[in-house]
Amino acid sequence: MKKLLMLFVVVCGSLLLGGGNSMAHYGMIIPSDQMVLQQENKTISLDLRFWHPMEGIPMPLVKPVHFNVVANGQQVDLLDTLQSQSVQDNQTWSATYKIKRPGLYVFSMEPQPYWEPAEDKYIIHYTKVVVTAFGDDEGWDQPVGLKTEIVPLSKPYGLYSGNVFQGIVLLDGQPVPFSEVEVEFYNENGNAQAPNDYMVTQTIKADANGVFTYAAPRMGWWGFAALNPSPTPIKYDGQDKEVELGAVLWVHFQDMK
Repeated sequence: MKKLLMLFVVVCGSLLLGGGNSMAHYGMIIPSDQMVLQQENKTISLDLRFWHPMEGIPMPLVKPVHFNVVANGQQVDLLDTLQSQSVQDNQTWSATYKIKRPGLYVFSMEPQPYWEPAEDKYIIHYTKVVVTAFGDDEGWDQPVGLKTEIVPLSKPYGLYSGNVFQGIVLLDGQPVPFSEVEVEFYNENGNAQAPNDYMVTQTIKADANGVFTYAAPRMGWWGFAALNPSPTPIKYDGQDKEVELGAVLWVHFQDMK
C-alpha cells in the first residue's frame, strides 16, 4: 500500500505540473563534509541518490556504471566501495572515503540509463561534487572529463547563502550555448516549503558562451542540472527513444554567523 501511495503521488505530481514544469529528477552525491579541515575527521561519507530533492520523493538508483574520484590529478575507481542502501523503500548507495592529502577531491557518478515513461525518454545524469581538504584547493575550475559536466566559474564551496554562483555547461568538452539549467534545493529535513508548484524547480538559461548565473537564497545543498539531448538514442521495445543528458553539480551554501 505504501509503494502504491508513493507511485500515486509521483504520477499526480507530474500531471499537475505538466509539460516543461514536470518534477525535476536529480542525480545526487552529497558528502558529509565539503571542506575538510586539519583538525576534523578525515573520513567522509557520501550519499548517492536519484531523487526529487525539494519534495523528498524517491526514485530507485541501480548500481551506477561509474563512481570515481579525481584527486591530485589522478582518477580512482570507487565503484566497488559502494554499499547498497534503502531509503523510503528505494535503492540508494553510500560510500566512505579517507582524505589522506591536501587538495581537491572531485567525486562523480555515471548512472545506468533511467527509463521515464511519463516523458517517453531515457535520463542519464552525470553527477559530481567537489570536496576540498587541508587548505589546498587548486584546480576547482577544471573539467574532469565527463560526457557532460558543469565546470565552476565560482569556487563550488566556501559560499555564503546569497552569493552568486556561476558555471559553464560542457557537452563533449565544448560549451553549450543557451543550455537550460534546472536549479533545486535539497530539502533534506523537510523544513522548506515552496509556496506553489512553480517554485519547486527554478529554470535558468546559460548565455551564448554556455555560462549561467544563480544566487542561492537559502543555506544548504543546491543542485544545478544542465539538460541537453543526446545525439544517440537508446532503444525501448525496439523503438529509438530520446536520451536526456544531465550535467549535475551539487554546491553547498552557508549562512554567515
